[in-house]
Amino acid sequence: MSSAEPAEVEEEVRPGLRAAVAAFRYRNFALFWSGALVSNTGGWVQNVTVPYVIFQLTDSAAWVGFASFSLLITASILGPVGGTLADRFDRRRVLLVTSTAQAAVAMGLWLMWSAGVRSPGAIVALAATSGVFAGLMIGSWQAFVSELVPREALLNAVTLNSAQFNAARAFGPAIGGVVLALVGPGWAFFVNGISFVAVIGALLAMRLDRVVAKAVGKMRIVADFRETIRYVRAAPGIRTCVIVVAALGFFESPVFQLVVVFAEDVFVVDTWVFGVLSAALGIGAILGTPFVAGWGGEFRRQTLVAGAILLTGTSMTMFALAPNAYIGFVGLLGVGAGYLAIASSLNTTIQIQVEERMRGKVLAFYVLGITLCAPIGSLVQGALAEVIGPRATVATAGVAFVGVLVLLRARGSLPHLDDEHASPLLDPAPDPTA
Repeated sequence: MSSAEPAEVEEEVRPGLRAAVAAFRYRNFALFWSGALVSNTGGWVQNVTVPYVIFQLTDSAAWVGFASFSLLITASILGPVGGTLADRFDRRRVLLVTSTAQAAVAMGLWLMWSAGVRSPGAIVALAATSGVFAGLMIGSWQAFVSELVPREALLNAVTLNSAQFNAARAFGPAIGGVVLALVGPGWAFFVNGISFVAVIGALLAMRLDRVVAKAVGKMRIVADFRETIRYVRAAPGIRTCVIVVAALGFFESPVFQLVVVFAEDVFVVDTWVFGVLSAALGIGAILGTPFVAGWGGEFRRQTLVAGAILLTGTSMTMFALAPNAYIGFVGLLGVGAGYLAIASSLNTTIQIQVEERMRGKVLAFYVLGITLCAPIGSLVQGALAEVIGPRATVATAGVAFVGVLVLLRARGSLPHLDDEHASPLLDPAPDPTA
């Protein structure tokens, strides 16, 4: 029996709160989830620290946008390479190597700050280096979940994995705000560095007895990337996922980077409240997790995605126009909940529709949609915030995101999210538990 198929999971789990945590009954997934939660929490401590430090040093929203751009663009460039690595090498080993490298970069930031270096350029350079290893990790991280649970548990596992990421998105900024207020940025970088011990330990503790077929022959990054593009273009459901996640990256992701601008210049609050506002996105995702994980399977994925886009866009506008930080916090809760529903539904669609031989490359290409569009969006929205102000910038982005939903409905793209296979022209994806 595979490690992903314990006998006690054979019973049917009905929709509800119990179903919301069904994937935790698989030991390897529980290990992966727990280690990732700690590591990603440390990552968000750093993610909230970098824009804070950059804004304190430069007093420039454009610099904040550039810092985000530099981190994500390196991950975007290396994403296709990470996809090829995921389909040609043992994914656990790839994750071990890249996690160790990211830990080293985080410790480098800690040492640099402790040595008194206060250069925005140096901070951005090291953050961008971390993005290199994040890009190499992307494909393996996304595809690894399919090795930990059977096909019927994928929606639950993917949703819980998204919830883990967003829980870290809540805890990390909150912890980061406290650390920044009490002991300063250096220790925030240190917290991120040691947090990688959790995910590395979890990966080493797993018992994997399933053998996932890997591609053979020489690595051909460009050829693999071209094949991935052809595959995605021939798969309407996956193609729609890429379009939606690209729009999510361009319009929604920059909101997190601009929270510091709202805290300092719009709401005029202290560091503690800034940490709470930054945490609101993750808190909203946590609040939405029981619904998506417990009852999400009862709805069509197109319905979940459409509702979540509408929620995200209107909540962004609410945050942008909020008269104070309290109303802004509520708006960010809605943004976080919508983000979770979108991300988990799209990821599940791809996991179900894609062939195993293409899983890592297609998932890396999918993530490329957000890692490429998010830095571009950060640059654009950071620059616009300097010219027309942060309120008008974020409100416009929220309305535009809802406009994407209107266009998708007009083109008839959303129903393809509920297809069971990528395309009738492609071979059906094999059952990963076979």
